[in-house]
Amino acid sequence: MVSGKLSVSELTGLIKQHLEENFPVLTVEGELSNYRPSSTGHLYFTLKDEKAAISCMMFQNQRRNLRFKMEDGMLLRVKGRLSVYALRGTYSIICDEIELAGQGEILAMLEDRKRRLAAEGLFDEERKKPLPRFPQTVGVVSSPTGAAVRDILNILGRRAAGVRVIILPAPVQGPDAGALIARRIEQASRWKLCDVLIVGRGGGSLEDLLPFSEEAVVRAIGRCTIPVVSAVGHEIDWALSDYAADMRAPTPSAAAELVSENREAALERIRELGENIRETMEAKLERARLLIRPFGMEELEERFMRILEPALMRLDDAKEGLIRGMEEKAGNLRRRLELAGTALNAASPLSILERGFSVVLNEKTGKLVRSGSDAEAGDELYIRPLEGSITAIVKKQGVPYG
Repeated sequence: MVSGKLSVSELTGLIKQHLEENFPVLTVEGELSNYRPSSTGHLYFTLKDEKAAISCMMFQNQRRNLRFKMEDGMLLRVKGRLSVYALRGTYSIICDEIELAGQGEILAMLEDRKRRLAAEGLFDEERKKPLPRFPQTVGVVSSPTGAAVRDILNILGRRAAGVRVIILPAPVQGPDAGALIARRIEQASRWKLCDVLIVGRGGGSLEDLLPFSEEAVVRAIGRCTIPVVSAVGHEIDWALSDYAADMRAPTPSAAAELVSENREAALERIRELGENIRETMEAKLERARLLIRPFGMEELEERFMRILEPALMRLDDAKEGLIRGMEEKAGNLRRRLELAGTALNAASPLSILERGFSVVLNEKTGKLVRSGSDAEAGDELYIRPLEGSITAIVKKQGVPYG
């Protein structure tokens, strides 16, 4: 019991000490009202019931754990500590965690199921199958009247008009939804109804999304021979089907985009590649033309003539030299011939006869008469001057002049 006079600060300090020390951790449920997110990222709101209300706040660094969008009227369960703001004399709950009331048990159940199925290897990465880039048929396990199916059909119609879509109808919430979703997945796998299968629905509460976390659905996805895309809720929502599927999409619309490669974009890319190939080939051909230009007919002829001309000039020089040599040789031979002819003419008997000499033969012996002893008196001699012939009788043998 405090006695004596207290200042406002002292009283507020005592209240602050008492409340904060005695309520370091607490969990409170109530209805959300007066929700006011600030520009700094902090959240301010009030929890109330039919008899009372209390201010609450969550700092920005704790918001990463918030998995739903807060709206007035929601029933929330907050965990945190009491804090007294002395300047205003007010107290509030500083929240570390905020969840929808009733979801804690569900989340605990899902976490236990997730650990158990993960231990069996149902979520292992090596089990994941690649998605086909251009599927011919896309299967959709969802409510045929839901917004998810409409979004998927719109996106596929815009991005890949030639793709067939098979809707395998199934309820997406309620106690019987999980079993029927699992059956549709098994039917698609057994009969090879499509090239890729989208399993999902639009957003909703944690309870609404529970069918996609049932063991039957997770195991059906794990056994499915067709690549499966899980598209449950909005971006912040999750289900155990996300872990078992070959690919997780944040929304059904995103799933449709994943399984439908934009054909127009692909065709444009093909056109770009074709243009690149054409430009590359033209550049290579132009370079080849530049490289072979020196080997064209005119260029080759010119280059050949440049190589041949010196040889032709040398040939002409050699020919002229040969001709001059032959002419000189012929002149020398001609002169020698003339000299030989002159000498021959000079040595010719006819030339001698022309100078007044005659040839004398002894008719008896048939030999030339070179001296007086070659003939005797009475021998008949045959004399051959330059022209005609003379026959003579030796009267007596003479003696040489001397």
